Amino acid sequence: MTAGRSGTPEPISPQVALARRLNLLLDAAAEKRGTAVTFREVKEKLAEHGVGMSRARWFYMKDGTGALVRDKRVLTALCEMFDVDPSFLLDMDSDALPESIQARLDFVRALRASRVQAFAARTLADVSPETLHAITEFLNRDISAHAAGFSARSDSEDGLP
Repeated sequence: MTAGRSGTPEPISPQVALARRLNLLLDAAAEKRGTAVTFREVKEKLAEHGVGMSRARWFYMKDGTGALVRDKRVLTALCEMFDVDPSFLLDMDSDALPESIQARLDFVRALRASRVQAFAARTLADVSPETLHAITEFLNRDISAHAAGFSARSDSEDGLP
């Protein structure tokens, strides 16, 4: 869900929900191997399962635009490619993240936090200890808020952990 003009949550479309999950899989895979997953790789892996994928279809699946992809063969083949249970893309009512994805996201979140803290320490060398404590406390609260669960992450505007 996203916040509407009145501040009340508006439901997200099924296409956007699917796109967010696909992008989580892509982000976790990129973190694991150090490079982004390319369309060519997706197309080749799906072809191994007898499933075709056009560049346009892949784009609108990742972007959350266009028609909702409900083809179980496509979604199951994608899950097999990313080594997650097919229910992750087939059961959009569940907020459960596959353990492998959750672990990767937790790692990325911790890595980002440590990079921010290291940058801040270098940049804010001449700042008072009280100010550094206040900044650290704010960052830790923000990190904790984002770690509250998958549903909170999927509600964020950018979908990032």
